[in-house]
Amino acid sequence: MDFNVEFEREDDGRWIAEIPEIPGALAYGATPLQAGARARALALRVLADRMESEAAIPGINSIAFVDRYEPAAFS
Repeated sequence: MDFNVEFEREDDGRWIAEIPEIPGALAYGATPLQAGARARALALRVLADRMESEAAIPGINSIAFVDRYEPAAFS
């Protein structure tokens, strides 16, 4: 299953990365790489918690994170 990682730069220069398919999986960082890494780690924790509590999770055989951003936005 692919999860999209969306990036946005805040007015104060921080980056935020969000994984829309997993509510609450968003994180800030000083760089897009840092924000993305934190959001992916949080997403994995959320999925693990759901698995442990036997909550409904779509059939997942594999997980891939797809970064979605405009390359020019990192200039």
